[in-house]
Amino acid sequence: MPDPDVIEFSSATPAHPARKRLLIAGAAGAVIVIAAVAVLVAIKPGGTSSAAGHGNPAPTGLVAQVASVPAGLSAAAADGHGQVTMTLASVTGSPLSANGRPEVLYVGTEYCPYCAAQSWALLVALSRFGTFTGLRTIRSGNYRPYPELATWTFYGSAYSSTYLRFVPVETKSNVLTARTANPQNGKSYTTLQKLTAAEQAVFNRYDKSGSVPFLDFGNRSVIVGASFSPLVLEQRTWSQIAASLRQPASPAGLAILGAANYITAAICRLTGDQPTRACPPAVTKLLGP
Repeated sequence: MPDPDVIEFSSATPAHPARKRLLIAGAAGAVIVIAAVAVLVAIKPGGTSSAAGHGNPAPTGLVAQVASVPAGLSAAAADGHGQVTMTLASVTGSPLSANGRPEVLYVGTEYCPYCAAQSWALLVALSRFGTFTGLRTIRSGNYRPYPELATWTFYGSAYSSTYLRFVPVETKSNVLTARTANPQNGKSYTTLQKLTAAEQAVFNRYDKSGSVPFLDFGNRSVIVGASFSPLVLEQRTWSQIAASLRQPASPAGLAILGAANYITAAICRLTGDQPTRACPPAVTKLLGP
């Protein structure tokens, strides 16, 4: 695996031949499988932490705006109408679950512009099945062609759901280290979470390139790379991006809601289409029969 401190922008063969995968390679990442003991399952960062979270506490109103997109608006975005460039790939493996609840596993980094994009869709989708607390707003790193993008970090947050368990792993922060990296290869960021051997093994199994963002839905399907181009977030504030979710015909609205619909459909398969309000036919049909 490449040096985890060095960013390499890559593309790879997508799950659909007409789509290009958006990802960032060389970031140390992993997935955690932890048994849950509570009736309402709460998340915590995986691995071990070596740095504090960054950014600012997310305003309650902003989180509520992103978490409460009306079902009709989301359905109008459907599959993103061309804005979504990466969907899901089926995988086989022992089911990932905790205390009878399926796990949705995420690995990313705070500096990654592709993770910045995916975090918006992930927040919208997961909010249909549970509730976040402790979210923080951050900006991704400044990497051409992407400037710093308004996004979220899941590090240090909590998520309660009666339907599933969400396990996020943010391996790197958005804070540069003192060490000077090769400017042609990227920049060096501080470690946020260190990974166990078991986490790395699971991550390696489904993401051969060692790329982020990475999502695993109970070992039934995965997304490797961002579901849409980070460029739709360019030069936008958190409030402006959140407002676009009420404008499903806008590029940002189509991209985020379309990606969220695919993520929702994957979760619905894990939960047996529960709750029904989160799993209408307009969403679940995206994955076919």
